[in-house]
Amino acid sequence: MCGIFGVSGHKDAARLTYLGLYALQHRGEESAGIFAYNGKRITHQKGMGLVSDVFDEGAIKTLRGDLAIGHVRYSTTGSSHSRNVQPFMARHGKGHVAIAHNGNLTNAGKIRRDLEGEGSIFQTTMDSEVIVHLLAKSEKEDYKSRVAEALSKLKGAYSLVLMLDDKLVGARDPRGWRPLCLGRLDGAYVLASETCALDIIDAEYVRDIEPGEIVFIGKNGIESIKPFEKQKHSLCIFEYIYFSRPDSNIFGKNVYLTRKSLGEQLAREHPVDCDLTLPIPDSGNYAAIGFAEVSKIPLETGIVRNHYIGRTFIQPSQFVRDFKVKIKLNPIKDVLKGKRIVVIEDSIVRGTTSRVRVKTLRKAGAKEIHMRVSCPPLKFPCFYGIDFPTKKELIASNKTISEIRDFIGLDSLKYLSLDRMLEAMLLPGDEFCTACFNGKYPVKAPKRASKKMLEK
Repeated sequence: MCGIFGVSGHKDAARLTYLGLYALQHRGEESAGIFAYNGKRITHQKGMGLVSDVFDEGAIKTLRGDLAIGHVRYSTTGSSHSRNVQPFMARHGKGHVAIAHNGNLTNAGKIRRDLEGEGSIFQTTMDSEVIVHLLAKSEKEDYKSRVAEALSKLKGAYSLVLMLDDKLVGARDPRGWRPLCLGRLDGAYVLASETCALDIIDAEYVRDIEPGEIVFIGKNGIESIKPFEKQKHSLCIFEYIYFSRPDSNIFGKNVYLTRKSLGEQLAREHPVDCDLTLPIPDSGNYAAIGFAEVSKIPLETGIVRNHYIGRTFIQPSQFVRDFKVKIKLNPIKDVLKGKRIVVIEDSIVRGTTSRVRVKTLRKAGAKEIHMRVSCPPLKFPCFYGIDFPTKKELIASNKTISEIRDFIGLDSLKYLSLDRMLEAMLLPGDEFCTACFNGKYPVKAPKRASKKMLEK
């Protein structure tokens, strides 16, 4: 997962991009970057760390022009290294191209080997770089055909923001795995992963970029093409379960309302006799609201989050994750002591984070701890941009639900079933990719799906 943002036609394009990346920080805490173009010169600033670490007022002032693109990253393909920070740019005979990519290309390895065999030299280990080389090698005369030809060779998930000379380009793969929306501000156009990034700059939401659509934005306005054969949609359901911000609308529907609906279904499917409903902040908050409303078990804030700690799920190593879990959430002992509590989680990936949290709740005096999870067990790796590790590291691939319950230290553990989860969605269930739950991959997984492919 990553966050992408772009602006065309605004004198403060870089500053707006900076603010947009701030709103998308939850999509990647590893690195950040912005490229800007003033019609003559490209300037850029990028580095490892949070948006606030990489940019200051001095840096923003150097990024001149009315066209800018930006990226926040956590890596799924390519290691956590400064050379892999996006956006990535290359100059070639037809001009220049800079790219910000959200997703994962399942055939990037084969494309890269073929390109290297033809003499291409790669600077990074990112799958995104193959797109730049495909664009540079295209012999099509016009820019729209070059982009369409390059993207036609890709398999897997991509939402893209490109700076193609003086044009801003946005694109989604034909299955629409990752979100991308279009907004307007003072006559300028904006592209963003989520609508929360439009909100922060007071841009008006226009519409989503459609699956298989490419938009070209320049001085003459916006042009749209749909050059690919229509495919069955595979919207990432985990965007709703965990990743996107609750105040965003993605795929045309609100994230908060969807998570609340998941909690409502969870309460109907797996009732429990408890004194308190306890959400795990922050992503479990909204399912917990729905669960409490249906179950009539009072909702309590029994855990307080330290907001200066990042998201543990997207940290680069298990050591860092474990350390941050301990200081990220602190229980309120007077609320929990002697109580039977039902803890609402959005998901369980490795199980180690939940185990630490339950130990903390026991120590705080909880009498019974029951857990309800607002999605099914995660059993299969994701090859389309979510950092679910190899099957070996996914606890539900190796343990039964009762074994997971005992490992975490719970009195009971129940997951929302696949059918109930799809019923809770505000979109038709067949629109979604559910491969991480059932192993039914919409696009064939790479033959050599190595650990490196999936590393953060």
